[in-house]
Amino acid sequence: MTRPWTAGRIALLAGLLVLGAVVGLAGWLVVDLWFPGGLVLAVLAVFGLFLGGRIADGSGFGVGAGVVGWFLAYVVVGTPRPEGDFLLGSSGIAMYAYLLGGTVAAVICATLSGPFHRPVQAAPSAE
Repeated sequence: MTRPWTAGRIALLAGLLVLGAVVGLAGWLVVDLWFPGGLVLAVLAVFGLFLGGRIADGSGFGVGAGVVGWFLAYVVVGTPRPEGDFLLGSSGIAMYAYLLGGTVAAVICATLSGPFHRPVQAAPSAE
């Protein structure tokens, strides 16, 4: 069963896309700064973003919006500039581990089943 595309849902997905880009950039900085603890912290942050998107939207689109933002930030920061250097340096294997960890987290959250098949709603008031 698919959910209708409302303005609120589109705004939620756009917000998750922007948040994914912010988390991707912050993760790149943390991994480079505090390896190996930063790698664990960055992958946990990405996992939290993807799981939160899954719960908030109630479908895999919530995960997908965060993944697109995260991956775009990863690619933009990791692509060499025309001068031949990088916007931010990478510490070799840590960046590949960050990419692999984020990808695994995305797949886990996208294929997760359970009580996440409906959006989060406010609790009914007891009257």
